[in-house]
Amino acid sequence: MRNIKLILEYNGTFYHGWQKQPGFFTIQETIERNLCSLLKEQIKVTVAGRTDARVHAEGQVINFITSTSISPLAIKCALNSYLPKDIRVKKAERVPVGFDARKSALSRLYRYIIYNSVFHSPFYRNFTWHIPFPLEVDKMSEASQFLIGRHDFSSFQSQGSPTFSSIREIKKFILFKKGKFIIAYIKADGFLYKMVRNIIGTLVEVGRGKISLLKINSILEAKNRGIAGPPAPPQGLYLVRVNYK
Repeated sequence: MRNIKLILEYNGTFYHGWQKQPGFFTIQETIERNLCSLLKEQIKVTVAGRTDARVHAEGQVINFITSTSISPLAIKCALNSYLPKDIRVKKAERVPVGFDARKSALSRLYRYIIYNSVFHSPFYRNFTWHIPFPLEVDKMSEASQFLIGRHDFSSFQSQGSPTFSSIREIKKFILFKKGKFIIAYIKADGFLYKMVRNIIGTLVEVGRGKISLLKINSILEAKNRGIAGPPAPPQGLYLVRVNYK
């Protein structure tokens, strides 16, 4: 038996998220169905992080156990010929049997993109959050720094995915404006359900002047989802990279 690791890139626009769900078109179902057709055996994949409906990935990681003797490079090339064009395998390699795409991950890096312009280009509608009014980006960036470190992020966790602990460590948070785009990079040891989207939505409220810059600490300490901002929409979110030892 061999353990194969794949790095995936996908456009999540037309998928109901990563996780397989009866009656819905998902990334997991598409990957597993095509792997089974290719390898002629039942395949169940483990994913580094489940993405929601319409969320994208540039560096999603999965692994699976197989008895096939087909080389990782051949699996990559063949699987890409099976998959729809909005899902691609970027890299394939054999890894130790103990490797687990989720449990072995040390950190994950996400990017969120806001298109901040009165005019909403149709070319960006599936890949950014369009906000037509001005935002105070400097205040948003300053507020983001209060979130760096190890905290209980209950205030930024949506219901629907129970976890053993809501404590996570944000290792890096960069937010800046480039032209008409406001871009945020968030690196953490792990993320709660919709945590990134809830954080971005809260920072937008700071940028609008609806939430005080200094209130971020009190939102964290409250451990109450109800006092943070609304979630940002999914299409501006990208899983950029998963880091391993």
